[in-house]
Amino acid sequence: MSTEPQSSAASSQSGATAIQGGSGAMFDKIARRYDLLNRLMSLGVDQRWRNKTVDALELKPGARVLDLATGTADLALKVMRRHPGTNVVGVDPSVGMLEMGRRKVADAGLSGQCELRVGDAQELPFPDRSFDGLCMAFGIRNVPDRPRALREMARVTKPDGRIAILELSEPKGGILGPLARFQIRTVVPWLGSLLSGAREYRYLQQSIANFPPPEAFAELMRQAGLEVLRVQPLTFGVVCLYVARPRAVAG
Repeated sequence: MSTEPQSSAASSQSGATAIQGGSGAMFDKIARRYDLLNRLMSLGVDQRWRNKTVDALELKPGARVLDLATGTADLALKVMRRHPGTNVVGVDPSVGMLEMGRRKVADAGLSGQCELRVGDAQELPFPDRSFDGLCMAFGIRNVPDRPRALREMARVTKPDGRIAILELSEPKGGILGPLARFQIRTVVPWLGSLLSGAREYRYLQQSIANFPPPEAFAELMRQAGLEVLRVQPLTFGVVCLYVARPRAVAG
C-alpha cells in the first residue's frame, strides 16, 4: 500500500465503496447490536481508545463539541461524562443508530446537553468557528469525499480548538503485526457478520484496507487546512488517533 496521499481518482473510487457499504442504510441494519459488537471485537479496548480521543480535545469548562459519525453516541457520552457541563451536537447519516443513541443519552439523564441529528460530514449545517472541539470515531473511512469533510471540520472548529479523529488501520510492522492484521482482516468481519446476522459487516475489512496509511491520511488533513499535532498509533497500530487544529491563516 502506497505511503503517498491518494489521488483524486483513488479518493473517488474509495468513496464509491463507502457509499455502497458504509451508508446510513447499512448501519441502520446493525444499530441494535453495534455497541455489543464493538466491545466483543475489540475485547473492550474500544472504550480506552475513546477515552484517549476525548482527552486529546483538551476541553475547557462549558465547551461545545461536535461529534461526527456519532452513531449510538458512545463518544458523545464519553465527552459529557468526562467533562460535565459540556454540550455536544452529534451528527450521523443513520437514523437507526441515532435512535439508539438518543435512548442511551436519555437513560444517562443527559438529553439537555446533547442534540443528535441526521447529517453529512461533507456538508455541515453550522456557521464557521462554531465548536470548541470536534471528534470522530470510526467514521472518516466511510465518508465518500474525505478532503471535503476535513475542510468542513477545519471550518466549523474555533482556531484554538482541537480535532480528534479515531480510525482503524492495518498494522504494518512489529512482532504482533501479523496477528493484528489477521484480527482485522479475518476475525473482525467474520465475527461481526456472525453475531449481527448482517452480511454488510464484511464491508469493514475492505474499508480498512482501502483507507490511506497514517502518514498519507495526515497529509490529506494538512491539505485540507489542518495543522496536524500528532499521529498516535494505539494497540499495535490497530487504530490510530489523529489530533489536529485549524491552521492559522496569515493576515
